[in-house]
Amino acid sequence: MSDINPEFSAKKRKPSRNRHKSRELVLKAIYRCMMNNSDIKQVFLDMKDDPDYNKADESYFRVLLQGVFDQQETLDTQITTFIDRALAELSPIEHAILRVSSFELLFDMSIPYRVVINEGVELAKTFGGAEGHKYINGVLDKVAASARPQEFRK
Repeated sequence: MSDINPEFSAKKRKPSRNRHKSRELVLKAIYRCMMNNSDIKQVFLDMKDDPDYNKADESYFRVLLQGVFDQQETLDTQITTFIDRALAELSPIEHAILRVSSFELLFDMSIPYRVVINEGVELAKTFGGAEGHKYINGVLDKVAASARPQEFRK
C-alpha cells in the first residue's frame, strides 16, 4: 500500500506517540498536495523539515498520509454527500481537514468517532477560518453517523 519508503529516515529517533501532531502534519501535507499538485514522496520529504515532525508519531503520520492520498476519490465522494455546497467551493483547508478526518472515520475503526470529530474540530480551530470549526463539526457528525452507525447510536 505505501509508496513512502521507511528508509527515508536519515537518523534514528526515539518513537513518539503524538497522533495530534501527526494529524497536523498530514493536514499540512495534504493541503500542500492540493495547492501545488505535489508528488506525495516529495511532500513527505519536505514535511520532515517541519519543526513538529520529531514530536509526531512517525508511523501514524506515514499511514495516515498514504491512506488519505490513496483514498482521495472515495473520501471526496463521502464528503460531497454531506456538504451544502460544491466541493470546489470549500476552502482548501476545510477540504483537507474533512479528508483527513473522514479517512479516520471510514478506515480506522480503532479510533472512537468522537475522538476523530474532536481532532478535526481542533485542526479547524487552529488552521481554518473563524467559524470553520462549526462547519467541520457538522459535516463530520454526518460522516460518522453514516460510516459508524452502531457506534454512533451508542
